[in-house]
Amino acid sequence: MAGNDESGFEDPVPGMPRRRVLATLFLVVFIDLLGFGILIPVIPLYAKFFGANEFVGSLLIATYSLFQFVGAPILGRLSDERGRRPILLLSILGSVLAWTLFGIAGELGPLLGASNGLIVLFLARALAGAMGGNIATANAYIADITPPEDRARGLGMLGAAFGLGFVFGPAISGIVASETALTLLRDLLPAAVPVTEFTVPSFTAALLSAANLALAFVVLPEPRRHAETVEAAVGSRLRQLYDAVTSPDIGSLVLAFFLASFAFSAFESQFIFLTNDRLGYGTAENAVLLTYIGVLIAIVQGGLIGPLTDRFGEYRLAIAGAAIQVVTLALIPFSLAWEFVPALGPVESGAVALAAVSTPLAFGNAITNVSLNAMVSLNAAEDTQGGAFGLTQSAGSLARTVGPALAGLLYVAIAYWSPFVVAGLVFVPVVVLLAGLAREHVVPAAD
Repeated sequence: MAGNDESGFEDPVPGMPRRRVLATLFLVVFIDLLGFGILIPVIPLYAKFFGANEFVGSLLIATYSLFQFVGAPILGRLSDERGRRPILLLSILGSVLAWTLFGIAGELGPLLGASNGLIVLFLARALAGAMGGNIATANAYIADITPPEDRARGLGMLGAAFGLGFVFGPAISGIVASETALTLLRDLLPAAVPVTEFTVPSFTAALLSAANLALAFVVLPEPRRHAETVEAAVGSRLRQLYDAVTSPDIGSLVLAFFLASFAFSAFESQFIFLTNDRLGYGTAENAVLLTYIGVLIAIVQGGLIGPLTDRFGEYRLAIAGAAIQVVTLALIPFSLAWEFVPALGPVESGAVALAAVSTPLAFGNAITNVSLNAMVSLNAAEDTQGGAFGLTQSAGSLARTVGPALAGLLYVAIAYWSPFVVAGLVFVPVVVLLAGLAREHVVPAAD
């Protein structure tokens, strides 16, 4: 039959090869995540600029994941009813609005009756999170355009788009927030446009999202519908998480994934507060550090994880990665005071030590995440793969909501080092959970 590939799976878009459709979706998702990544080094310090302490700033970080958790099933259902393309366009438009609000928060806040723009940041972050729930729609789009035997490869491509967005986003933020760029923009732009290390990255993210909206409107097609979104309502997702954790098949793995996501999100949310308080780093300097960590994670996930898995297996890698993070997360705050580490030119010894500890931390995080996802897949039945990954996604979103909030409270109420030490300790039960799994439940039995 014309229009069918060798598997009998219809062409996703009449007259458009599947590879081109996949490439188009990859580009759209990558640019969308690029805007998100640009704001990563900005958000914590932007909150402090408006007078928020680390706890309130951490709540701002957590707001995104909370609304993403709520928004994903809603956007998923709407994409079943209205189509994938309209919902993806709607979510990108929401990003344009959210990042624009970030840029004008200082000017808009007083107009809303607030003393400053902090309330605007929370509103924008909530909108961005709700629209960030489009991951459900993007996953459903992949299911629509790929036959079952190629679906894992398609979802992996989508994961690569996410990873690249997190690598290049902070790098762009560092460039546009540099003193050279800010000085140039102050000379070029009208005085009415606020030009700071916080507003310029926000406007850059908004402009990229606007360009992405135009691109998606022109080139992103509506696919033939082959699969419905697997996202359930929020209440059902919470029930499913509870059932999954108590399941003898993947319960320990889902719980381990939740704890790992909780711990690493606690680290991520306080990292910029730490470098700002202890090293005086602003947006540009933090962007360099975050880009370095992101590149390391991308290298491991993109090139090293395959050979490592072939040699050691997912089980050993997951335990090793979790054990590495127990130590490195706890060392992060104390490394800044390591006087025995030499400075490298203009880079002071504390920053060098921080980068040195962050290197094995990034390695451990990368191998743990990939190995846990692989083990969930290995322990789920063929016809429940989508549901299993949906559970880990829900667990991750929930963990990234709770983790930053509790970490910020620890930072303020106890000491700057406490959230990092606690994050490291949270990986101890992850190691115990994984070690307690019978190996035959993790690695398929040999033929």
